[in-house]
Amino acid sequence: MEKKTIQFTSGRGPRECEWVVAKTLAFFLKKAAQQGIETKILDKQEAKTGQELLSVTIVLTGKKVKGFIQPWLGTIQWIGQSPFRKDHKRKNWFIGVFEVSEQPLTSFDENQVSYQTMRSSGAGGQHVNKVSSAVRAIYKPTGIMALSMDSRSQLQNKKVALTRLKEKFEDLNQVKMDDSRIDKWSNHLELQRGNPVKVFYGDRFKIK
Repeated sequence: MEKKTIQFTSGRGPRECEWVVAKTLAFFLKKAAQQGIETKILDKQEAKTGQELLSVTIVLTGKKVKGFIQPWLGTIQWIGQSPFRKDHKRKNWFIGVFEVSEQPLTSFDENQVSYQTMRSSGAGGQHVNKVSSAVRAIYKPTGIMALSMDSRSQLQNKKVALTRLKEKFEDLNQVKMDDSRIDKWSNHLELQRGNPVKVFYGDRFKIK
């Protein structure tokens, strides 16, 4: 089974482009279903009217997903009269379809944490106590670590180290989310109005 994530975007174009996103999405989902490909909408930014779409992000799962989406990646063109401005002279409207690198978020599993104990040391290398009270927590799947030598109690340091490790883990997931948002936002700016990979025509949104 293959899994891919793609984004349809109006590229910050006018309402007509938002309308094309909605129309193209409906056409695309129908074709995916015909190929036995499962689709799930991850994120949808609706226009003010609620009928058009600024952008939509979809994950596709199934056989030969890569081959299915490849002909869609790039610029999509619709040639037709604006459904909102009948006297508008423009006849060509463009949207973009991009593959998105979704970095999977993971859940924290305390069973994957290992602990190392060591002596807590103070200024000048003097030992705070004679027992190994400092604790380092290590998350084995990623190798991230957190240390606590705040207390004379090894048990308390273990709790603090675990809390700090969880915070670092959440920070790592946040970085993944931020990278994905940047990737999606850049797609709005990279839309090229030309050299379309697919062209739709007319009020019935037919493809040729």
